Amino acid sequence: MARKYIKKLPFWFIGLMIFVLSLSAISWTRSSFNRENYSDTTLKNVVSIKDVTSAAVLFELYINTVYSTAGLEKSALNLDVFRKAVTGYYNFRHFNMLSSAKSVITIVDFNKSSREKRLWIVDLTNSKLLYNTLVAHGQGSGNDMAQHFSNVTNSHQSSLGFYITDDTYSGKHGLSLTLNGMDKGFNTNAKERAIVVHGADYVSQEFINQHGRLGRSHGCPALPANLTSEIIKLIKGKTMLYINGPSSTYSSIYMEEKVVLENFTPHRSLMQVSL
Repeated sequence: MARKYIKKLPFWFIGLMIFVLSLSAISWTRSSFNRENYSDTTLKNVVSIKDVTSAAVLFELYINTVYSTAGLEKSALNLDVFRKAVTGYYNFRHFNMLSSAKSVITIVDFNKSSREKRLWIVDLTNSKLLYNTLVAHGQGSGNDMAQHFSNVTNSHQSSLGFYITDDTYSGKHGLSLTLNGMDKGFNTNAKERAIVVHGADYVSQEFINQHGRLGRSHGCPALPANLTSEIIKLIKGKTMLYINGPSSTYSSIYMEEKVVLENFTPHRSLMQVSL
């Protein structure tokens, strides 16, 4: 319920809330407890609960602020999908699994038609949408809509979940980017299946106009040929890619908020937001 109201707030009010919450947390910590009346264990437990609650509110404000500042609603990126991706990003970053030099995340939402621009690249540090473009799904996943997903070789289906980008190479599709699938059982066979980011002529508005949908890959998130080189150069080298889609079975440990909230502070994360 809180998320429903927070996302409707204007930027200046979100900034004011962050400031007031910070002051309140400091005041609460200093004045609400008398150490003579509480055991150390009780005090630590209550303060821990307060800290987690504050972090949850601040994290939600952070997500909504970046979402609004970057104009992601206008680009039709679903807020809940964005929240999942950002949560994964902070989990990966906490365990030093991503490049410290880049704060870009790539999001694909296969809940959308192949005729829609369903790939987004967002710069979290600067709260900026860098790319919003077309992306293909696998032949085995469906026609216009991707409905089936697999981690099995030769299924020609797309795989859901979190990936970390690796190195580039030049193959039959030109410049291509290898991917490491991070969700066991859902995309960890990405390298074995040669699931990579590459360009394709069938990923274009012209192809949609002629066929009523995009062309399809063998499971790779294929991009428009004219954008492939610049996008690959941007996201290569340990950045995060999250592929979302319709599934009742997909789950990921990287969408757990526990570690994120335990380590999320305004100093470390909210300072990146341009209010």
